[in-house]
Amino acid sequence: MANPPGDIVEPQPAASVVLLRDVEGGLEILYLRRSPELKFMGGYWVFPGGRIDPGDHLAGDTDALGTARRAAAREAHEEAGVTVDPASLHPVCHWTTPTASPIRFATWFFAAETDRTPVQIDGVEIHAHQWHRPEEALVAHRTGHLQFANPTFVLTTRLAEHRTVRDALAALDDWPKEQMMGRILPVQGGRVALYAEDCGYASSTVDCAGPRHRVWMLDAGWRYERSF
Repeated sequence: MANPPGDIVEPQPAASVVLLRDVEGGLEILYLRRSPELKFMGGYWVFPGGRIDPGDHLAGDTDALGTARRAAAREAHEEAGVTVDPASLHPVCHWTTPTASPIRFATWFFAAETDRTPVQIDGVEIHAHQWHRPEEALVAHRTGHLQFANPTFVLTTRLAEHRTVRDALAALDDWPKEQMMGRILPVQGGRVALYAEDCGYASSTVDCAGPRHRVWMLDAGWRYERSF
């Protein structure tokens, strides 16, 4: 349910980490299934993550990115039993839930390599886990076996271009650290989310001439369009 006009919820600071590992045939990403009972993204498959807690802050520390690193590492351990060094996390982007949402987060996304330590979920907030190569995850999403939110879909799509963790991390280190917040518009057959670099973002216009940065969320399938 969307918020009434003018009643915009303040987003809570959060952090998430895309955990990667190398296997024969290419890199894999860890996905966690949130409990269907949760109010925010219940039943969705996500990367480990959650809100930034007071304990993630260090006394006198003004480094917001460092706080987010610690939060992401903590969430990886709490939700998946995976230990990662906060210093090893590679910043990816900052993604804020659209203003119409009744629950909002402003989330730093990171990426990190992990080993084959068995994943241990809590069975409360997280009900299942799966490792997938990105291209397999996108097929599972298209066929309805995995339900993704936009950040999961977009980052999976971009990581599908890389065959090894080393290549993926090297590439994303060169990505611009974009501030992502979609403007959701209805279109025939579904919806589209426009992002700041898109020619139609400022005017909330789908049919425009210029650069594209959008996610098409159509009944026939999703597509990430990026040309800028």
